[in-house]
Amino acid sequence: MCGIIGVFNGTVSEVKSGLKKIKNRGKDNTGIVSEGKNHLGHNLHSVVNSVAQPLLGKGKFVANCEIYNWADLNSKYKLNAKNDSDLLFKLIEKKGIEKISKILDEIDGVYAFAYWSVDEVVVCRDIMGEKPVWFTDENGLRFASEKKALKGERIEELNPRKILHYDVNSKKITFEEREFFKTDNLKESKAAIKKKTLKLIESAVRKRLPERKFGILFSGGIDSTTIAYICKKYGVEFTCYTAALEEKGMGKAKDLEQAEEVAKELGFKLKKKVISLSEVKKKLKKIVPLIEDSNVVKVGVALTFYVACEMAKKDGVKVIFSGLGSEEIFAGYDRHKKSTDINKECVSGLLKMYERDLYRDDVITMNNSIELRTPFLDTSLVEYALKIPAKYKIKDDMGKMVLREIASEIGVPSKFALLKKRAAQYGSKFDRAIAKLAKKEGKSKSEYLLQYYPEKNVRLGVLFSSGKDSMYAMHTMQKQNYPIECLISLKSANEYSYMFHTPNIDLVDLQAESLGIPLIKGETEGVKEKELADLKKVISEAKKKYKIQGIVTGAIFSNYQRDRVEKICDSLGLKIFSPLWHIDQEIEMRQIIDNGYSIVMSSIAAEGLDKKWLGREIKHKDIDKLVHLRESIGLNVAGEGGEFESLVLDGPGFSKRIEISKSDIVEESPECARFIVKKAKLVDK
Repeated sequence: MCGIIGVFNGTVSEVKSGLKKIKNRGKDNTGIVSEGKNHLGHNLHSVVNSVAQPLLGKGKFVANCEIYNWADLNSKYKLNAKNDSDLLFKLIEKKGIEKISKILDEIDGVYAFAYWSVDEVVVCRDIMGEKPVWFTDENGLRFASEKKALKGERIEELNPRKILHYDVNSKKITFEEREFFKTDNLKESKAAIKKKTLKLIESAVRKRLPERKFGILFSGGIDSTTIAYICKKYGVEFTCYTAALEEKGMGKAKDLEQAEEVAKELGFKLKKKVISLSEVKKKLKKIVPLIEDSNVVKVGVALTFYVACEMAKKDGVKVIFSGLGSEEIFAGYDRHKKSTDINKECVSGLLKMYERDLYRDDVITMNNSIELRTPFLDTSLVEYALKIPAKYKIKDDMGKMVLREIASEIGVPSKFALLKKRAAQYGSKFDRAIAKLAKKEGKSKSEYLLQYYPEKNVRLGVLFSSGKDSMYAMHTMQKQNYPIECLISLKSANEYSYMFHTPNIDLVDLQAESLGIPLIKGETEGVKEKELADLKKVISEAKKKYKIQGIVTGAIFSNYQRDRVEKICDSLGLKIFSPLWHIDQEIEMRQIIDNGYSIVMSSIAAEGLDKKWLGREIKHKDIDKLVHLRESIGLNVAGEGGEFESLVLDGPGFSKRIEISKSDIVEESPECARFIVKKAKLVDK
């Protein structure tokens, strides 16, 4: 596709510099339009009819888009547009910038664009976030397709559910909300659901087919196999690409074996590439700065993706298909199997895809001058799939069953349709490669990758309660190279708050001091649902004061808490991270102890526990007892069901430990009691 950039209240040299940094996004043409200190720039990657940008009319326009229904809209509105970007520009010119939301409702495709009309600029991206936009409000407005094209400390990714409006005169930014997908349960028969789903998948693939040869990122899993099978059915020319690690003593990569077997039996043209450990190191030097992230999972996936795209580029491929999105809409992850509301879990995953997957995949393909197409993220398909009853998605511990059954019914052999596959970074063995390289230098994987991109990842604030889960969630993100800019804590007047931890909440002050991290505190009456407004207020304050880009929660299984925090964060344009989500509770407890945290129980409310548990440091032998209680009476080992609350007194990030000099125990019943800290201080370790 293309690269876009805008600089308002700046210099044209900023635009030229930015366009140079993202030149790989479009080598067919570069264009700039300026008025005083305001500028738009564009790098063109032509797939459908070359039309140089910026486009000029009543307003000025740059876009990175692929609109699948552009010809229909062109005919409907008689716009005489030359291609999809021209159509989008002329549609805005015809209907007016004030109708931007309604215009987007008519668009079927993926896009990132900016329209500048005299004293107002509007910046949008597609609702899933397939096409990227980064921006900063430092000294005006600057935005671009990639973060690396911008300068400043406060660069953030535009939330796909936000439309950015910029007033050229006042230099103020405001946001307009867009509604995301809803879940429901279809009342149709299973046969009817499968028939409609197949029709939508086929339509999603068909509308994305280019007129020239193209590629498919191929692993032999159900997602890429289904796409390839449908493409073969249409009689179009394509090549499947797969990549993996090959190193003596490590065996053959599973993804490579599966891809070869499936391609051979189904008659797909397959190109493969295996690279050595030393080659992986060379690739990392390119890939990690390219994706601007040292997250281990992102880099592991990026390796297989990048090598496959290199092969496709050599073949002259300009478009490549990916099965990304299938896991989220058809429930293919382990967390879906553990969820009490599978479709809500699907929505939660979709909300995070722009941060987790889509930017990485976009910059890798564009760096190879290839356009990425993801049929499983087609909006019509997503909207329908989120209404498919959970019982059709997961069966006998196997996810994506509705897709597997559809694939089998259209001709994919059952042995392939039901094939289980590991995540790309594991199936390709690239995660093991990173682990080996890190071990050679005596580092963790995160520490090792940091050398290739020393800048920290997304700046985060932590919803901080004084308990173990929020503390360990923070610790987990820090180990993955995410900087923690502030702690956010709410004190509830209602000790039985649905949202907030209440025992000994005042000790967050000592914890923050010892951690050396700024603390923002708020208060709430703790009225159910109304307390969310108080939470949103304090998170907004944290975003404004510390320029955070995301929020960390310690949620493990509580859909009630996580769903509400996600909605607040999404409305504020913040990314959400729940690194402990669905972690095995015994594993979490033992990891906390093994990482050097000192925790005590601050309240108990469950059969099998009594006041003797309160105020004493939890050790592995105590976890053994909790595990026994789980086996005998079903107690949650980490207290996730409200069986107990915790308090952290020391840990690896603490400069000093908390010493309690005065406390009390309030016992309401033998199995319900609270440990109340009356006096505490920080002391040297």
